Amino acid sequence: MAQTPKRSRRPVDAATMVVWRRHRGAVEVLMGQRHRNHVFMPHAYVFPGGRVDAGDRALEPDKPLRDDVLKRLERAANPTRARAIAAAAVRETWEETGLVVGKVEDGALRPRLDGMDYFFRAITPPGRTRRFDARFFVVEAENLKGKLAGDGELVDLAFRTFDASRQLDVAGITRIAMAEAERHIANPPAPDPDRPVPLSRFLRGQYYITPE
Repeated sequence: MAQTPKRSRRPVDAATMVVWRRHRGAVEVLMGQRHRNHVFMPHAYVFPGGRVDAGDRALEPDKPLRDDVLKRLERAANPTRARAIAAAAVRETWEETGLVVGKVEDGALRPRLDGMDYFFRAITPPGRTRRFDARFFVVEAENLKGKLAGDGELVDLAFRTFDASRQLDVAGITRIAMAEAERHIANPPAPDPDRPVPLSRFLRGQYYITPE
């Protein structure tokens, strides 16, 4: 009897933050190495980020998203879900790096979302142990507060140039995100709710990028 093919996992919402700074005339981005005990992408160097939690919907922002950023997120998410995705990027960055975009009052995070831009989306290929529908945000380091000190999920946290980052153990999708981030930072687009967002999918053995 033929076996029924296993159904692929449905991607869950996730958010990633590309934190960048200009240092000695060069652009540097913050990356860390995933702990070896991770099921998903152990040892790989990544930008801070992770899955969206239910509690992200309840995070009260210190400053809201720009209208054009929210509109782009709402192409594939309702307003509440869109704001939760953006808040998750801030929360995960805070947890994994010690740096916060916003403020922490009485232990409660209040994300400041107005300095963030949504520039890239990627869906994990079928058949992986974890699947994510990840939205990538970019924010300049001057918008963050705190001391760089992660929670153990990411090690070897540091700001590095794009060229230096490419020499690390970086997954293919992260390399694609790096290229998109580098273009975005070099030529920041004007605020526009209709701006296309590149969407990366894995089809027939390779990554394809199409407008969202």
